[in-house]
Amino acid sequence: MSDRPGLGKRPSSNDRGVSPPATKKQRQQSTTTSKAVANFFTPASKREPDKMAWRIVSNSLLIGRYATSAAAQPVKGKRKIAAFDFDSTLITSASGKAFARDANDWKWWHSSIPGALQKLHEEGYLVAIVSNQGGISLKSDPKTVKSDQKRLADFKTKVSAVLQQLDLPISVYAATGRDAYRKPRTGMWSEFLEDYNLEAADAVDLEKSFFVGDAGGREAVAAGAGVAARSKDHSCVDRDFAANAGLHFHTPEEYFLHEEVRPFVRTFDPSVFLAEAGVKTTCAIATSFSKTNPVDIVLFCGSPGAGKSSFYWRHLQPLGYARVNQDILKTREKCLKAAASLVDEGTSVVVDNTNADTETRASWTALAKKLKVPIRCVLFTAPTKLCEHNDVVRGLNIGPETNPEKRSLLPRLAFTGFASRYREPKDTEGFQDIVKIDFEFDGTEEQKVLWSKFWV
Repeated sequence: MSDRPGLGKRPSSNDRGVSPPATKKQRQQSTTTSKAVANFFTPASKREPDKMAWRIVSNSLLIGRYATSAAAQPVKGKRKIAAFDFDSTLITSASGKAFARDANDWKWWHSSIPGALQKLHEEGYLVAIVSNQGGISLKSDPKTVKSDQKRLADFKTKVSAVLQQLDLPISVYAATGRDAYRKPRTGMWSEFLEDYNLEAADAVDLEKSFFVGDAGGREAVAAGAGVAARSKDHSCVDRDFAANAGLHFHTPEEYFLHEEVRPFVRTFDPSVFLAEAGVKTTCAIATSFSKTNPVDIVLFCGSPGAGKSSFYWRHLQPLGYARVNQDILKTREKCLKAAASLVDEGTSVVVDNTNADTETRASWTALAKKLKVPIRCVLFTAPTKLCEHNDVVRGLNIGPETNPEKRSLLPRLAFTGFASRYREPKDTEGFQDIVKIDFEFDGTEEQKVLWSKFWV
């Protein structure tokens, strides 16, 4: 039996949303109708079925579908899609707090939203909500099971209340993990297209489809003559998600309030990086390093995701270098011991670790001095944002080309921790020389397309 909506039996939810209570400052819309009250006192066997159905994909993606009793209108040709972020786009907290206190702490982001979504539905648009919800956990953890269940129940109750007020056939996609479903990655979009049988290349009218979200990378605006101050957006993930999916992008202010477009900034744009790298006049990366000693130690220094391991396999392993890696051996002491044994056998060694600080590197320069062999340093210069991008591309695209060692995603602390500990290596530490390696993309056209998307 399929678990796709409309293709098989799906579990129903007992969550029945209620509107938030009225506040002193603003009257809240109510969803408690006479029909709803009558339904409450009706025996269970005679009640109307719950219009909200939920399912979970891969213990990470929460999907809800609100079904109306009205018959679906036939659609001819390509499908137009109007997708929206949830928090700070369709709704905001009624309390004014950054994060809602409970399931009832919400109000429309703007009073025009219900009417705008109703109009889209009447115009034949398929309306969907696509939202990152990192505060929700779908995994059972005995230590947090009660709090996790409450946050999940609050979210489902809130969504049910919002969709009950709209009373439109809308699906909600909520990414709860740091995986392929999380925006700006397109896992939720792919799931949505599959749910509605829109996977064919010409099934969606991309020219008329769009995505609205508040994370547009907009810069802060200072208050001025007739201009209200605006804070900086917390990220650019909504704009990047729309670009990945091929959708037009609007902020809530642009779409619902018809405001002018504000300037925005991306901290890292892979397409721009490739364009700029393409016009550089540099030596080929393969000739940036050559073997100059019969036996030596080569110490890598660089952030996770800077391309260290790939550089070893492509350029140093063919030169006869053995590799010592702490991710495999687990401790520096074991790495030092393994390297010493290899050098004693007459084999040159590459130390494939981050080696961010002077103290860590001192262990290796001391070993080289003890073994009476030269030690060289290869410094990988890729900045943090580029390294984070490389890590996600590698971690979410397991395969012999993109991720031959099947590494999983690293936590952000791995990158910020390296940056805080990093001290640029100097010749005075005891290195024979220091070779700097800038990151350069090396792959097929298909891999280039994959790498050029927004991942972080």
